[in-house]
Amino acid sequence: MTRECSLLLPRVCAALADPRQPGTDDTCLEKLLDWFRLLTKFDPSVELLQNNPCLTEFITSILALPEPSPSILSFTLRLTGILAASENCFQHLQRDQLLVRLFGRDGPLDSALWRDALVRSGWVSGVHSMVQHQPALHLLCQGGGIDVIFTLQGDPSLFVSSSASQLLVDMLILSLETETTKPVSTKDCDWPACAQMIVKHIEDFLQSSSASHTEQSLKLLTNLFGSCRAPWTEVLWLSIAKQIESFLMEETVQVQHMLADLLLRMAWSPVFCDSEGSFWTLVTSALEHLTPVQAGPLAVGLLKLYKCPQDVRIQALTVLLQPMDCILRAASQPLEYTGLLDESVSDPITVEGLLSSKSSCASLLCQTLAHLEELLSTNLREDLPCVSLLRSVVTILQLCNGFLSPASPLGSTISRILIDCFRVQRSALDVLAELSELRGCDTLIGSLFDVLLAYLESPNTNPTVLKKTFRATCKWLVRLQELSYSNGQWQHTEKILKDVFLVLQKRLCSPCWEVRDSSLEFLTDMIKCLSDQDEFRQSLLSSEVLRLTENLLEDPESYVRASAVTAVGHLAVIAYFAPELPVTRNQYNKENTAAKLQEILSTDPEGFPRRAVISIFIEWLSQGCTGQLEDTGQFVSRVIQTVQHDLDWEVRLGGLELIQDFCHQTFCQLGLPQRPDDPVSSSVTSSIPESKSLQIFCQAKLFSFLFQSLCDCDKTLGQRACRILLDLSNHFYPLGTPRDLDETVDLPVRHSIACLQRTLRQGSLAQNFPTDGVDFENPESMMLALGTIDLIELYDELNKSSDHVEKSPQSLLQDILATVGTIEENEADCY
Repeated sequence: MTRECSLLLPRVCAALADPRQPGTDDTCLEKLLDWFRLLTKFDPSVELLQNNPCLTEFITSILALPEPSPSILSFTLRLTGILAASENCFQHLQRDQLLVRLFGRDGPLDSALWRDALVRSGWVSGVHSMVQHQPALHLLCQGGGIDVIFTLQGDPSLFVSSSASQLLVDMLILSLETETTKPVSTKDCDWPACAQMIVKHIEDFLQSSSASHTEQSLKLLTNLFGSCRAPWTEVLWLSIAKQIESFLMEETVQVQHMLADLLLRMAWSPVFCDSEGSFWTLVTSALEHLTPVQAGPLAVGLLKLYKCPQDVRIQALTVLLQPMDCILRAASQPLEYTGLLDESVSDPITVEGLLSSKSSCASLLCQTLAHLEELLSTNLREDLPCVSLLRSVVTILQLCNGFLSPASPLGSTISRILIDCFRVQRSALDVLAELSELRGCDTLIGSLFDVLLAYLESPNTNPTVLKKTFRATCKWLVRLQELSYSNGQWQHTEKILKDVFLVLQKRLCSPCWEVRDSSLEFLTDMIKCLSDQDEFRQSLLSSEVLRLTENLLEDPESYVRASAVTAVGHLAVIAYFAPELPVTRNQYNKENTAAKLQEILSTDPEGFPRRAVISIFIEWLSQGCTGQLEDTGQFVSRVIQTVQHDLDWEVRLGGLELIQDFCHQTFCQLGLPQRPDDPVSSSVTSSIPESKSLQIFCQAKLFSFLFQSLCDCDKTLGQRACRILLDLSNHFYPLGTPRDLDETVDLPVRHSIACLQRTLRQGSLAQNFPTDGVDFENPESMMLALGTIDLIELYDELNKSSDHVEKSPQSLLQDILATVGTIEENEADCY
């Protein structure tokens, strides 16, 4: 600890202990605790307390107060726990009985302050920090502290109860790791005293008639088996396994919903997943006896476990597919198809009952579909019966929109429940999108698109559901294109594309802005995925989509204008910049499109459309859509002149990204490496292209924006601009090249560059920019600036955090003093 901290710490302790103070800012107290944690981590010796007696004096003074504030008492409990984490410091504090008075029976437990959750939380946190060694365990077991923790497991504060449960887990682990010398057995005498108390507490609560007590024990066991992989956990399990099994068999027990999580945590532990004992038998029993809603999370977790036995894996998959199987059976016509499964795990009547109930049908289907989507996004997708699963998902979508009239009574009931159920529609469409990645579903693709187009056309489709439908349609269109290549059914593909564009044209004219926005995003996604397909491009260019999309550049809603900009930008790539495709409408051309987007960049009052424009311009540049090098330079120059005055920092950042890409592209087109490795040979052989590139950059008026960005109030822009200037400096002055090469540069120019450097050092505090006399379009001046300005120093300054000056122990303690009112009343608190 520095001398300044040692001087300030007594004042801080005195201020915190002063009962006349109204209270202290919680953020400052938390930062002070963080500081002590760091301090004790690097210096856990007792010298911290010996050299700073004010700490023990502070704890004593708080204990002496009749009614300390809850925040100060909580702080004291947590601070003491941090200090007592070292065994030497623990003994030092215990000499004055401070720990017993804080964490024992005679502590704050009997005071009125204990009713405050902040104090109870501070007590648990302090104990948790302290319990790092055996003396702390003994103190809690002998001083009654462990009974307090047992009680706090059921605390009304969720934060306190969960912390108490985790504290018992850590105490049990510490006790068995530090107090045993041989493997433990199920006999009580083989377990350390602290471990015995906790295990007995677990067993008593499991056998309790109170559901809350049973839940507390199950929660503790779930945390334990999830965090500890020691062999002794199996010994503990053997002593409670019968009781856990009884919970599965008794339908009246109210804690079955917690068993799935417990068994799943155990299954992921090598102690249990590698065993051949009764554990897996219990897991299969759980899959059979838990309700489908309870068993679903367990099933999907087991399927992700590669060590799961094959028979258990099949059973878990059956649990997930059972609701889908029931849907298929209930909705199918007689003798059409029977379902997904040959046999069920649990009684089919249970699933049918849940699906025929309005209160449970949607929840069960949404959970099942979410689990299936999760599996489809992993390498487990091949285990799923894709054709039957796809048929089931399509059936659900048909039931939700009234496209299917089931013959069975159960199917009719489910259909009435699911009509216009947005939750189920969204979940089913997510699974449908993922199923496009599976092979073997080709026979259903016709009926699949019938359902998708019906959803796209229906005026009753919810905007969120429509967005999901667009996503699924795009993914299946990609799959359709792949199938067309393999089977040559182009006419079928062209018809579907024509139908999609007809629907899209209607949706682009929707009175609902969310629908117009989603439609534009769908169009952009299709272009990204399918623009290399001739059939898609021909269908697109022969539709009214281009005209309607350009009309939406003037939409009253800024989100729609931004999406329209993105769509128009991608449309331009295939409509105007692709010479192999004749444009059928002469009124559309790339110059008009670029001019419209440039106007939006200059005049749109909202930031979203302007950000979209700069993103599209970057995209055009990266794809080489801006013409020859000279044309590209003019294009970039026009954009930069607009962007540098924009008030939106993201637009300005996009301008810097455009400059970075332009510089890289220029070097490549001139045959120059972006960062020459050989300074001598490159300076000799490429002097003309080097000079040409610098001239191009100056003509494009890049340097004014780059240097000005170094003083931008947004640090991200300064960092990006400085990185670009550093790359340019390293390019024109490779490693080992003298920086001051041109002595013929006029003295006034040198003086102006020196003034520029002084301005740049002021950063965002600079008052005037650009500096008078600096010609940012003069190659000689810019060459001199790149060679003489210390860009590395500027970059280091920009990378410093904003609080690097004040973020110190001394400053922290001064802030603590400020918040407890020991300095001028009007002084600002930095927090």
